[in-house]
Formats: sequence, structure tokens, C-alpha cells
Amino acid sequence: MENTIAQKLDALLKLQEIDSSLDEIRKTRGDLPEEVRDLEDEIIGFETRIGKFKSEIAALNAEIDSFKNAQKDGEKLIKKYKDQQMNVRNNREYDAITKEIELQELDMQLADKKINEAKARIRLIEDDANRAESTLNERNEDLKAKKGELSLITSESESEEKTLLAEREKHIKKVEERLLKSYQKIRDNSMNGLAVVHVSRGACGGCFSIVPPQRQADIRERKKLIVCEHCGRILADVESVEPVHQRR
Repeated sequence: MENTIAQKLDALLKLQEIDSSLDEIRKTRGDLPEEVRDLEDEIIGFETRIGKFKSEIAALNAEIDSFKNAQKDGEKLIKKYKDQQMNVRNNREYDAITKEIELQELDMQLADKKINEAKARIRLIEDDANRAESTLNERNEDLKAKKGELSLITSESESEEKTLLAEREKHIKKVEERLLKSYQKIRDNSMNGLAVVHVSRGACGGCFSIVPPQRQADIRERKKLIVCEHCGRILADVESVEPVHQRR
């Protein structure tokens, strides 16, 4: 059996009441949750950078080892060529071997240059990595402090929040999906999180725009869903104003 409009409005009002209570609890935490998330993201960024620095250093060290091995091979070849020079049969063979020795010596000098360049690059990367490590340590300390502060504030209202969340989960089943989506959309677009309001003193309880008397009469009847023409909030009911008795 489908709920009446009045029942749907009551269900939305109850949901709004729960959500407003949750909003108040979360408001006490201020910007702390967002600051914690930002710090966590920043820390991940620094850890990624430091990981890249380490990979670059490892690659450069492997390059240095490769050049050093090439130099060792060159030394062996030079020794071999010099031994061969002792047994040449003519000047042509001697000159050819001398040329090979010179080429090997040039290759070894080039390897020396490349090794020194790689070492200089490693020193620069290590400086960047050390600065990143220092900043990372600072951010971890900041995060620890922020989490402690947030945990203290959260613990004070944790029990109440859990109760409200359980109540919300239970109550949300009473609101049909189409209405729930509309409700959530209005809440998301609202600065104060109000999607369902009363008409109070002739004005919308959300944006305080005047609601005409005829429209108020329609809202009181609760036979159809009526939204504020100015802000789009659902107008659930009209608050009755207590008469003010003048002193005689």
C-alpha cells in the first residue's frame, strides 16, 4: 500500500531531523577531516617521489657498475695487446695494435667521464630525496597531531553519531527512492543542508522568501508535495503562530 503524501512528508521531515543532527555533530570537527585527508594525500605524493628518487639512484648505480666492468675488460684487452706487441713481425702490425690500445684507453676515459657524471647526478638526487624525506617526516608529525585532535573530538560524539547513523539507515527505507534522490540533491545544493523545511511566519524556513497565503493553505492540506518557488526546498508544513495577547 502506497504511503499518503502526509506520510511521505513526515518520513522526509524525520530524515531531515536526523541529518541535521548529524550535520551539527560533524560541524564540531570543523575542517579537521579535510585537513587529515589533504595531509594523507600529500604524504602519498612525497612517498611516491622518494620512491622515484630511489629508483633513479639504483639505475645510475647500475650504470656506474656497467662502466666499471667495461673498464676492467678494457684493462685486460690493453694488457693482451701489449703482450702481442712484443711478438709483432713488422711495423704495420705494431701500429695496428697501438691503435687498438689507444681506442681502449679512449673508451676507458669516456667511461670515467660517464661515471663522474652519474655520481654528480646521484648527489643531486640524494639532496632532493633528503629534502623530501625531511618534509615527509614533518607532514607525518602534522598528520599524527591532526588525527589525535580529530580522534579526541570524534570520541566525544561517537556514540551519538553511531546511534543516529543506525536510525538513519533504518528510517531511510521508509522513503521511496525517487523522493530520496530529490531530497539528497536538494541537500547537496544547500549551504545549510536543509532540504525539507516548514513555513515559519509566512516565509520558507530555508531561504526565508515569502510564501503566499493560498500556497500556505495548500501546504497545510498536505495533499501534494510543494516546493519553494525560490530555493526548491520541500515545504512540509506550516508552523502555527501562537497569538500574542496584549496587556490591558
